[in-house]
Amino acid sequence: MKKTKSALLVGVGGQGAILTAKVLVNGLMKAGYDVKMSEVHGMSQRGGSVSTQVHWGEKVYSPVIGKGAADIIVAFEKMEAVRYAGYLKPDGVAVINDYEMASSSIAAGLCQYPEGCLEAMEKRFRCCTLKAEELAQDLGSAKCMNIVLFGSMVKALGMEDIDWEAVIAETVPEKFRELNLRAYRAGHDAVSA
Repeated sequence: MKKTKSALLVGVGGQGAILTAKVLVNGLMKAGYDVKMSEVHGMSQRGGSVSTQVHWGEKVYSPVIGKGAADIIVAFEKMEAVRYAGYLKPDGVAVINDYEMASSSIAAGLCQYPEGCLEAMEKRFRCCTLKAEELAQDLGSAKCMNIVLFGSMVKALGMEDIDWEAVIAETVPEKFRELNLRAYRAGHDAVSA
């Protein structure tokens, strides 16, 4: 690969976007890519927006992804997909969790959750939408929703040449290893080729 690729993982604090980015980075480094990662936590511990940018390729100079430059956005919450849509390339792909998490303003009744988030994304971009939380719940824990989304991302980008199951096994704590491996497979299978 001569040119670089980039992924923007976005969500709300506590959804596992940063762990997911670390799995991605570990796998890409093992495959021999130059990788740079940047993360923005915001008010993540209070349910605020979280974004993680990952750039990889033969030689990468910065983790920063400019507007209209991301090859993929992985949105752990559908409103976050819309919030960061401006960063996605016109021919990029969005993997979107069809999931609503009320911000503090919405929870306080100061505003309403916006309608039409998925429809707005689908009008502009190629989207892979799935109910990752439900898939994770079916596996036994909503906490593996992030790895379900990771599996979908791998399939959407056609990055199956890396042994992601080995990378996940090395990255997540041992007591959650089997759950996360099943989550990866479920997310991968949820995306059509």
